[in-house]
Parts: sequence; C-alpha cells; structure tokens
Amino acid sequence: MTSDLTPAPAPTPAAAQTSATPAAGGLSVAERDLTPDEKKLIMNAISTALKNPAAAKYHWARFPTVPESDQPAYCSTVDGQSPFAAYSGRQAYIVDTKLTGGHITAAMLGEMAGGSDFKLIVDKCAEHGLDPRKAG
Repeated sequence: MTSDLTPAPAPTPAAAQTSATPAAGGLSVAERDLTPDEKKLIMNAISTALKNPAAAKYHWARFPTVPESDQPAYCSTVDGQSPFAAYSGRQAYIVDTKLTGGHITAAMLGEMAGGSDFKLIVDKCAEHGLDPRKAG
C-alpha cells in the first residue's frame, strides 16, 4: 500500500537525542530519536493501511544521525487493526522518506504486514541495514 509523500513543517531539533549503535563490521552508527514532526509524518503515511489509526500504538526505532542518502528507508512496528484480520496486532512496516537538512520532511508507506508475513518486512528492512524489532 502506498500514499502520497506528506510534507512536514520545519523540524524541531529539541526532541532529538543521539547515541551510537554497533553496525555490521564493528563500526558504530550514530542514531537519534525521531522528532515529533517526523513521527507525525510517519503516522500519517501508515494511517492509510490501518482500520482504526487513532487507536494504533506506535513503536519507534532510532534513525541514523547521518543517513546514507537523502531518501532513506525507515522501519519500525505498530500495534493496530489491519483491514485484513490476519495482520491485526503487531505489524512491521517500511516507509520511504525524504530528508531536508537531515530531518524527515516527507514519508510514504512502502509495505506493512503482520501475522505470518511480519518476517517478510523484517527481511526487506534488513536489506537496508534496519531492524523493526529494535523499536521501543
């Protein structure tokens, strides 16, 4: 499922905290929390795939402080009702993002699945070096 890229207001730096996480090859990748504006963009993109978006509970993975491109993928999980009963509950998703000034300024849902297909999204996220199961 996809939606149009959703533009955002200018990001607010106050919410971002950074830390380093070991990456493949033993190198550390600096990561940060998403800002409230970034979270809102992602929630808007994901809401198109949920039956009751207002009742969804989001789990947020950390985001690279310096992404490899200005259009990185973001992966995490959400607990929510899917229009497809077998997918309701914990669902993994991958969102395509656009960055401006190092912050997410647009987001579009790539894919989302739960149930027995949860692993399919985890595997696609792994292709980008991401793991939605690390969402807090």
